[in-house]
Amino acid sequence: MEPNLKLSQDEGEVLEDPLVYRRITGKLQYLIIIRPDLSYLVNKLSQFLTVPQLPHLKVAQRLLQYIKTCPGQGLLFPASFAVQMKAYTDSDWAACQDTRRSTSSFCMLLGSFLVS
Repeated sequence: MEPNLKLSQDEGEVLEDPLVYRRITGKLQYLIIIRPDLSYLVNKLSQFLTVPQLPHLKVAQRLLQYIKTCPGQGLLFPASFAVQMKAYTDSDWAACQDTRRSTSSFCMLLGSFLVS
């Protein structure tokens, strides 16, 4: 997604046939199972399912073009894959010298694949 692009429900022309947009977005939701890097954009596109507009469709089409140019990326689950979820977390209480705010982070692995 372009860094300065702001999607809104008030800008653009309403699509005559919203079914095309809804189908694309629905299929993208299944794709994020193996491509978690697309989760943010698919979530943004899903917010406009009730009244999709032309700018939303253009972003969805651009995402499809991106996916087409980079095949083979994503998570691969082999047939002998043992499903095991691991999570690691770290925190630093009141680490910021100015605000005394805490810093924390986490990572989640499904097998040996980083998913979050």
